[in-house]
Amino acid sequence: QVHLVESGGGSMQAGGSLNLSCVASETNYCMGWFRQPPGKEREGLAAVGIVPGYDRYVESVKGRFTISKDDAKKTLFLQMRSLKEEDTGMYYCAVRQGCQTYSGAYLDVGSYHFWGPGTQVTVSS
Repeated sequence: QVHLVESGGGSMQAGGSLNLSCVASETNYCMGWFRQPPGKEREGLAAVGIVPGYDRYVESVKGRFTISKDDAKKTLFLQMRSLKEEDTGMYYCAVRQGCQTYSGAYLDVGSYHFWGPGTQVTVSS
């Protein structure tokens, strides 16, 4: 069992920035950030592998969001810049078990095993 807790959400005007954090009981896994807009399905935004060099992003956030992981602090980060109204939603971090050390990162929701409770991000114009 891996426990995760997200923080850093809030309300922001379009064009602004927010930094999300996710403290985990263990980060030696593939991990990812996901978003669930109101009334829509959860989608993968950014993911990291077990070791650096395997970052992956969905097209809609490339160049605006940066994912990083600090294993010493057992924390996953998501830096978000140039926020848009469509970035509004509940943001979740998650852990995917079973990754190989030198494998890629994964954006598919169904392959993740442990989830945090989420943090709300609201972007207004």
